[in-house]
Amino acid sequence: MKFYVEEAGRILREEMATAGVPFEETVDHILRALQEDCPGDTVDVTSVATIPAEARAEGVFAARHAGVVAGLGIAELVFRIVLGDDVVVSGRLPDGARVQAGDVVLRVAGPTRGLLTAERTALNLASHLSGIATATAEWVEALDGTRARVLDTRKTLPGLRALQKYAVRCGGGVNHRFGLSDRAMVKDNHVVAAGGVVPAFEAVRASYPEMRVEVEVTDLDQLRALLEAGCTEILLDNMSTETMAEAVRLTAGRATLEASGGLTIERARDVALTGVDFISVGALTHSVQVFDLGLDLIEE
Repeated sequence: MKFYVEEAGRILREEMATAGVPFEETVDHILRALQEDCPGDTVDVTSVATIPAEARAEGVFAARHAGVVAGLGIAELVFRIVLGDDVVVSGRLPDGARVQAGDVVLRVAGPTRGLLTAERTALNLASHLSGIATATAEWVEALDGTRARVLDTRKTLPGLRALQKYAVRCGGGVNHRFGLSDRAMVKDNHVVAAGGVVPAFEAVRASYPEMRVEVEVTDLDQLRALLEAGCTEILLDNMSTETMAEAVRLTAGRATLEASGGLTIERARDVALTGVDFISVGALTHSVQVFDLGLDLIEE
């Protein structure tokens, strides 16, 4: 199968860079997905057998329920990689747009065989990312009127972190650290290895004096010790709502506080009203429900 990466890049590279989506990494992921369907020199045998080579059609992407869309530009990229300049894309809604059931979010027109070859990869990516954006938007709505912001985590699907974190932004959430090198995050196992929260914090400070450091605590004694040591970013792990409220009172603005640990959207507002700054939610990326997008073809 021939791919048209150069043509796709000419049209979409700048847009994706502006959105903070890595073009080459995304192309590599799309190519791997397409090659899962048609490895080597194989073809879409069903489409080749049933559709004349010269047939053309228009495809209409529509939302099957309400939510927030993300990844529609990536879906367009799939079609352009498969069809190059022989595809016309129109009516694409901006990522982050709220939609209702039945809303058309994207139209594609071109050779029917190529549209069907690209269909599943485009839908898989856009549906997954729209699911993340929709879930994030639900958390943002639950926190409305409080100071708390919803954060993602590193609990992402291997190879999809940049796209999943982009979808979180589309839903109105905030990205936490991207990897292990852009911020220090002292968790329980680091605390055990270092001999306590303060020794762990001070060890990071000594090794990387300019690096942001966040330290996880499980009780108020650890919190007090870290505040005295000058730690300004603290994660409250698996605490009750009442304990988090006391942690906010004790901190008195000396550090930003992140709530974490199995939090549910039903509990979100109560946690936010304690006064914490952030609520981190691994479920945004590791177990989100897919958003139902569908593609229907209309013969030209």
